[in-house]
Formats: sequence, C-alpha cells, structure tokens
Amino acid sequence: MTTPSLLIQDTPTLRIGELSRLSGRSVYTIRWYEAQRLMPGAARDAGGRRLFSPSHVAWLALLDRLRASGMSVRDMQAYARGVRQGKPALAECREMLAQHRLKVQQRSEALRAAAALMDHKIALYDKWLARAADGGNRLA
Repeated sequence: MTTPSLLIQDTPTLRIGELSRLSGRSVYTIRWYEAQRLMPGAARDAGGRRLFSPSHVAWLALLDRLRASGMSVRDMQAYARGVRQGKPALAECREMLAQHRLKVQQRSEALRAAAALMDHKIALYDKWLARAADGGNRLA
C-alpha cells in the first residue's frame, strides 16, 4: 500500500510500541485499526517491522474523535479510503466530515436542551428541599 501524501508527510521512524505510547492507544487497538483499514499504511524497515510516523499519532487522535462523536466504523473506513486516494477524493472527504459535523451539532443541540430541562428540574428540587427544611409540607 502506498503512503498517502495527504496524511503522512514526515519520516516513519516509530515502531508500534512507540506509537502506542505516544497515542495512548494499545498495540492491539492499533493493529485492529490496521486490520479494519482505518490506518494508513506503515512503512517497513529492513527487518520487515512496521514503522510509523508522527502523523500517525494525529491520525489516531482523529479516529478517536470521530468514533467518540458517533461516526460508525463503516463511515470511518470510507473516510480513510478517501484519504488514501488523496487529491481526487478531497471534496468527498470534506463532504463526509461536513455531514458528520452537522450530525454532531444536532446531537449537541439536543443534549443542551436536555441539560436545560434537567437544570430546571434540579432547581425545582432545590426549591422543594429548601421548603421542606423550613418546615413546609407542600411541594407547590
């Protein structure tokens, strides 16, 4: 597999253990990402061991954020495929992120509304608790 110039522009010198330490992901997780074709190809040293670049650390952070924000593994694979294609897929990659960003924003707004409702209910409980502490029996 060729290394996409769009993503990896620095010299691969990190072994998988170093990538694991720098990224905070386990070696197992990194290997799983590779098996799922979520990671760009690693270079190989003379002994056939995989070498990664510092850009892989940033790529793993992006994957983590995409997954945490609700992007499916299938959509992440489509995005990674586009990144591997490079320039011909720039518009497609941009659109994938824009669509996901819209979904994230909609979920964020729904969560803010839920939090506002909970704030209102907590304020009611605070009011009721204060009345009960003052000897009141009504919850009006």
